[in-house]
Amino acid sequence: MNTPETATITIGDESYEFPLLVGSEGEVGIDIGQLRKLTGCITLDPGYGNTGSCTSAVTFVDGEKGILRHRGYPIEDLAANSSFIETAMLLIFGELPISSEREEFRTRLREQELLHEDLLHHFDGFPPNGQPMAILSAVVNSLSSYHPDLLDIQSDEEFRMAVAKIISKVRTIAAFSYRKSVGRPFMYPNPNLSYCSNFLHMMFSNPYTTYMPTPEAIRALSLFLIVHADHEQNCSCSTVRMVGSSQANLFASVSSGICALWGRLHGGANAAVIDMLDHLQAGDLSIKQYLELVKQKKMRLMGFGHRVYKNFDPRARILKSAAHNLIQNMDTQDDELIRIAQELEDAALNDDYFTSRKLYPNVDFYSGLILRALGIPVNMFPVMFAIGRMPGWIAHWYEEFCDPQLKIHRPRQVYIGKTTRQYIPIELR
Repeated sequence: MNTPETATITIGDESYEFPLLVGSEGEVGIDIGQLRKLTGCITLDPGYGNTGSCTSAVTFVDGEKGILRHRGYPIEDLAANSSFIETAMLLIFGELPISSEREEFRTRLREQELLHEDLLHHFDGFPPNGQPMAILSAVVNSLSSYHPDLLDIQSDEEFRMAVAKIISKVRTIAAFSYRKSVGRPFMYPNPNLSYCSNFLHMMFSNPYTTYMPTPEAIRALSLFLIVHADHEQNCSCSTVRMVGSSQANLFASVSSGICALWGRLHGGANAAVIDMLDHLQAGDLSIKQYLELVKQKKMRLMGFGHRVYKNFDPRARILKSAAHNLIQNMDTQDDELIRIAQELEDAALNDDYFTSRKLYPNVDFYSGLILRALGIPVNMFPVMFAIGRMPGWIAHWYEEFCDPQLKIHRPRQVYIGKTTRQYIPIELR
């Protein structure tokens, strides 16, 4: 079937033609950029569920078919064959790197992993048990004060340096945020370790005692970061692009993404899954009883369903396998928890109530189990999400930064408040 070139919108007795834009995967959008000028009307789309805010070449998602591709590469292929850093380079720079490019970028990451010593005093301004996400967003934003030469990017070289600083330092800041929250001394990064190994070292090593993660732990963390690397125009990504549209610098823009991610409906969802599984493990309710309460809308089935996916989230399949592999190879008490998760998944997927509503496991259902098995506390879950999502935020910021047609984002509204009123002096009110 041939797609028409225009769409007709009729308002009263007048009809207007608007061009159609067809994406490389067949997605069709109606370009209503001239709608208000021609008709005096705007569209109303609460939550932007039917509104395309941009064109993008970074990530493609087909929620009906359960497809996720970065720059054309299926997430399954990247998870099986790539590393987090290689996936980050693909998203940000547009292509998979050759060996020399990857090694050059890794060298930059090693060179940029330390924080300016004065910046460490910034952590002292937060109280004991301070929220790691609050610390992360504040310190990432503060990086702009220590690297003012990168506030106005003018070349590819400056952009690559800014990317290396953020990708490397966000891991250091995240680990230091955790150490601050538990009252432990900061562990400096070790340039001889890989990206994921180094993070776990900074999290869990202590003076004179080096933490040695297992290969399964390193692989599970890498997979966690890969599957969270980008997911097109979600809440935090859209926030980064909106802030960036004002020509705010990269540090400020990704810091805004961290704040958007903090919400429990976004980056905090996997913590709710752990709470649910802990509740079931306590034995107060059986899985059958719990699902019945969900049907009665007295409980929520956390980790199921997705705003975009109306099929099995492909990221959930990847993390399910990784969680099983990690927990089976660790001395952990989470064997029972993952058994409960599997039983809960099986019961829900064999119940027409859930399948008819297209409620399938999403990425959050197993990601929390991986983080918990790695020893990462629940208040650090959204921080881990932020580390993983950083490449996607940067890629989208730069895509917009390079767009010669860039306009500052300025949504319209339909006003429903009071009409004109006369001011009343306070003594007459």
